[in-house]
Amino acid sequence: MAITSSSTITISKLDFPVSFSQSINKKISISSIPFCTKKYVPKKLFFSIKNPKSCGYISNSLVNDCSIDEISKENKTQVSIDVKTSTWNWKGYSIRYQFCGNSGPALVLVHGFGANSDHWRKNIPVLAQSHRVFSIDLIGYGYSDKPNPRELGVDNFYSFETWGSQLNDFCKDVIGDKAFFICNSIGGLVGLQAAILEPQLCRGILLLNISLRMLHITKQPWFGRPLIKAFQNLLRNTELGKFFFKSVATPEAVKNILCQCYYDTSQVTDELVQAILLPGLEPGAVDVFLEFICYSGGPLPEELLPQVKCPVLVAWGDKDPWEPIELGRAYGKFDTVEDFVVLPNVGHCPQDEAPHLVNPLVESFVARHANV
Repeated sequence: MAITSSSTITISKLDFPVSFSQSINKKISISSIPFCTKKYVPKKLFFSIKNPKSCGYISNSLVNDCSIDEISKENKTQVSIDVKTSTWNWKGYSIRYQFCGNSGPALVLVHGFGANSDHWRKNIPVLAQSHRVFSIDLIGYGYSDKPNPRELGVDNFYSFETWGSQLNDFCKDVIGDKAFFICNSIGGLVGLQAAILEPQLCRGILLLNISLRMLHITKQPWFGRPLIKAFQNLLRNTELGKFFFKSVATPEAVKNILCQCYYDTSQVTDELVQAILLPGLEPGAVDVFLEFICYSGGPLPEELLPQVKCPVLVAWGDKDPWEPIELGRAYGKFDTVEDFVVLPNVGHCPQDEAPHLVNPLVESFVARHANV
């Protein structure tokens, strides 16, 4: 039986910071952009788009057609949003998810490595005003069950194939409908894998700083691969791995890690640190952590993207130190990718660091494809 709880969050129609005054070399004022609505768009947003014709954007443009006065008027309107938490039984495992919104296209928000559905807390209530929004804890993360991979008798249980299947079953069992996948980091590979496994369930994918998987075995020099395997075995099979996990599973360490990947470190709050840390202290978390950091096989984004049949939009925080945008730009060249959007002065987790940029981007992407 599902266990459901809820918390009411009162937000304004533009609840997040909107000041954005960065120096931009080329500024072009435009009068119309698909996601520029009075509800969410800050006065100034800078985007770099691969193919302007496909969605009406202008490359290297400055969005400036929504006045602050209009936004301020909208900001006074308060909307009560009821975000609920529930559990879903998937193959005998308890899976936590959050949901909100009663109408509109279904969205599934998919977190990255070491995170959980709380990493979308700034997006769920805003997007739920016009969508049915679901945010899931992938098995092994958050407050979902964390089965010990050593006891399952299978290789690489915590893999993109497992999570992709979980995502598809969630659409069928819980949502009862096809959905758009909004994904961050390794969640992007989960979304792509799910769309390939059962393409009829995915209406489109928005990838936020998808993981490049730089530690993948094929991206290592041949002479270094035996050393990598040896080090992975050392972490898995000795106390060194547990010692390493304990060293990073502290408030101080989590905050330091987040401050590395967030360009605006003021967004690394105590609330965020606790949201990431506490599920990592749950029983079984250490085994999941060690299993995945030793997972150097499986698919790469560049292998999955050509196989996807649905629309794909790639967005990238240009200050990401872990997944450099210089490498990420290559994904914008795939025929399956309709655009590559640059999110200026944003790090690895744009949905949490800059929701005022991400939320309208999600809305515009979904609006373009909702009736297809």
